Amino acid sequence: METTELIKVKTEAKTIQLVKGKFTPSEASDVITSLIDEKINFHKIQRLKIWEGSHRSETNLLDGRIDELQKEKRIWKGIISDARKQGKNLKINGVLSISLED
Repeated sequence: METTELIKVKTEAKTIQLVKGKFTPSEASDVITSLIDEKINFHKIQRLKIWEGSHRSETNLLDGRIDELQKEKRIWKGIISDARKQGKNLKINGVLSISLED
């Protein structure tokens, strides 16, 4: 039998520049709403998977995170509304930082 050695690859934290630049209020609304909605949908699917496994499972953490994201979405809508009223654009810098966790 042949033995193979697994090589441990050193992985450092990586970043992905998701969003960067100046946006009109409409563009900013589209970008931010899409990102937040996608994350809300992810948590809803996770919650549904847990519920399908056992209808008695607790989903409080996911419910709380969904509520937080919906609150953030309302806050952003207010910021975008203010930018529209003032005739200003918005500068967005969205970086995703990724690293391995022990």
